[in-house]
Amino acid sequence: MAIRAMDLKASAIPWATWRPSTPYSIGLEEEVMLLDPQTWSLAPRADRLLASLSDDLAEHCWAETHAAAVELTTGPHATAGGAVAELDRLRARLADQARGLGLAVAVAGMHPGDACGDGEVTPGGRYELIHQTMRGLARREPTFALHVHVGVPDAESAIRLLNRLRVHAPVLLALSASSPLWRGRDTGLASNRTIMFQAFPRTGLPRHFDSYGDWVRTVDLLLRSGAIPEPTFLWWDVRPQPRLGTVEVRVMDAQPRSEATAALAALVQALARLELEEGFAVPKAMHAQEVLAENRFLAARDGPTAELIDPVRARRVPFPDLLADLVSAAMPHALALGAVDELTSAFSLVASPEASRQARLAERCGVPQLVADLAARFAPAANRR
Repeated sequence: MAIRAMDLKASAIPWATWRPSTPYSIGLEEEVMLLDPQTWSLAPRADRLLASLSDDLAEHCWAETHAAAVELTTGPHATAGGAVAELDRLRARLADQARGLGLAVAVAGMHPGDACGDGEVTPGGRYELIHQTMRGLARREPTFALHVHVGVPDAESAIRLLNRLRVHAPVLLALSASSPLWRGRDTGLASNRTIMFQAFPRTGLPRHFDSYGDWVRTVDLLLRSGAIPEPTFLWWDVRPQPRLGTVEVRVMDAQPRSEATAALAALVQALARLELEEGFAVPKAMHAQEVLAENRFLAARDGPTAELIDPVRARRVPFPDLLADLVSAAMPHALALGAVDELTSAFSLVASPEASRQARLAERCGVPQLVADLAARFAPAANRR
């Protein structure tokens, strides 16, 4: 008798086997734009850059869907500070080696300037498949995100963490918003990347899952039906990664300054420990799918000036108040993780919003100067050399 896909147990599905990792260890992935320093437009030359990298850097630098983008990845670290210190070293090496090819590199949620023709798709199996399945969507302007992986020892803990981090995803998005411009114009959105990227299918906040088996059966149906070729074609804001033993938080814009990356990484790490050790998010918030979706939009629109909906109090609350409550609850966990300084610096992202800074600089000096500024902030020491 044939076994239906929905009858399968998670333990019977090889791709879903959970590979335990050190609890609360942290790793970073940062999507980086390649630039022509003469025009400050995107430069679709990832294949040439990747082929020229030194062996040690090549282990941490990968192709992305678009030929004007690459991804930097750190190893796992016990602390957010350790992960960002490695990222700083990788940024400096990448800036140096890109300069040797006549390229510059920078990070923000999107390139703020005019589109330079159709986005070239990186050649290769995975990226050509994305192009085939996404068609014209794959050629839209590239977007650039920060992904934070948090180590989780077992599958059921991972799905509990996914359900709870969904509540905090709008906060992380608002703090990270760094893409106010599109094709040289101020969109009025703090994170235009979020709005652009959600044109892809299988993006946004996943639903609440009853168990790890519930998640596995949901994904396995998509795989067995041929709708997607592998689980990583689910581009949700938060997703489990069984082969790495992590929960990956993907909702955030990439950050021009590594200090901002450190603050966001520390917040993700401390929230993970808070949720798994104490369970801070209340059920009413975890199951309020429409509220979470609206908060996600408000966060993308307004960044850290947003007022987000509190489903318990049934009203909108100023973002600084929400962040203060969240940081207060997470601070004992940041202390245990050695991330107090980085977590405290999250308040600076509210005091000086990145999206507002970019919009002001573009209005005052023009988009090319803004892009030059982004490149200068990518690896300050390397750029001074």
